[in-house]
Amino acid sequence: MSQQENLFSVSELTGQIKSTLEEQFDDISVIGEISNFKSHISGHWYFTLKDANAQISCTMWKGLNNYVFFTPQDGIKVIVQGRITVYPPRGNYQIEVRSMKPAGIGELQAAFEKLKQKLSAEGLFDDKHKGPIPKFPMKIGVVTAIDGAAFQDMKNIASRRYPLAEIIIASCKVQGEGAAQEISNSIKLLNERNDIDVIIVGRGGGSLEDLWAFNEEIVARAIFNSRIPVISAVGHEIDFTIADFVADLRAPTPSAAMELATPNKDDLFAFIDEFSYYFTQKISEIISDSKDEVSRTINSYGFRYPFDLIKNEFQFLDNLIYRFQNFFDNRFSLYKNKLAITESRLSSFDINSTLKRGFVIIKQNDKIIPRLKNFDKAKLTEIKFYDGEIKL
Repeated sequence: MSQQENLFSVSELTGQIKSTLEEQFDDISVIGEISNFKSHISGHWYFTLKDANAQISCTMWKGLNNYVFFTPQDGIKVIVQGRITVYPPRGNYQIEVRSMKPAGIGELQAAFEKLKQKLSAEGLFDDKHKGPIPKFPMKIGVVTAIDGAAFQDMKNIASRRYPLAEIIIASCKVQGEGAAQEISNSIKLLNERNDIDVIIVGRGGGSLEDLWAFNEEIVARAIFNSRIPVISAVGHEIDFTIADFVADLRAPTPSAAMELATPNKDDLFAFIDEFSYYFTQKISEIISDSKDEVSRTINSYGFRYPFDLIKNEFQFLDNLIYRFQNFFDNRFSLYKNKLAITESRLSSFDINSTLKRGFVIIKQNDKIIPRLKNFDKAKLTEIKFYDGEIKL
């Protein structure tokens, strides 16, 4: 065989490798630790699976990864099932993952602790963010599976304890693929309403895998961002989830959550009966005692003394007003007399009064001639009398 016959193009060689690998490794299961995990905006997952001596790239397409009940994290050991594929443009081979599951319970517990530490460091568990649970809710939102036993138990307890409350169910999956997203969406949906007083988020008991949706970061952040107080009620009393740490209040079971969210009508009726029986008489006694106390106070010297002071001040004020009135009257009369004298004096300087007494005014060229030396016999002279004028 000549050397020319063994000559391949890159595409031909890559194609043969691709064909060989994909035929030989069409269905494989691989165990390894996740690293460099990335959830692309398209919804596809890209990550590396590694052990102590080697690593391999992995891809899991959107749609398939919806069936994974947990969110992968770096450092978690998983078992993936899929096939080997080759990406010709780069000449890389990778695992095209069809399914993924944790390698064991320990891996889920490690993921739980890792997320718990992360959210705790961000302050999502701090008491300062936890709001009070209303004592008399009119509408209670419930985020759980509508066909689950937990919801039936909560309905029965609410009906028995506090039938005034209306239950608003935001039904969702509580385990398996897509459960975390549905729980988060239901919490947000209830927050869009303005009439919900408190939200209960939870489900009945189960394995760690069954409860895992309540350990997802998306659920934790939905609870933290809820403007409505949230009670977490997941599993049994011994079960703890991330949702329990973020919620405003943790209940050991869904039934206990409804008891914490509602008052007991029997206790309310008992309180009303006791109030009606004992407090009516007590109020009458308080009114009678208060009436006697008020009467004694009104008739006491100490109570009258302020009124005497006020009366004295009234009298002092009346005297002061009287003195001010006399003062102003006297001043007014004085200034009135002064004004009359001034008016009399001003009248004496009136030119008409002077003319009336026999005096005249002599003018030449429209100017008054006050002295003989100013008089010019050659000029026209005007003489003004009280009763008229003449010109010479």
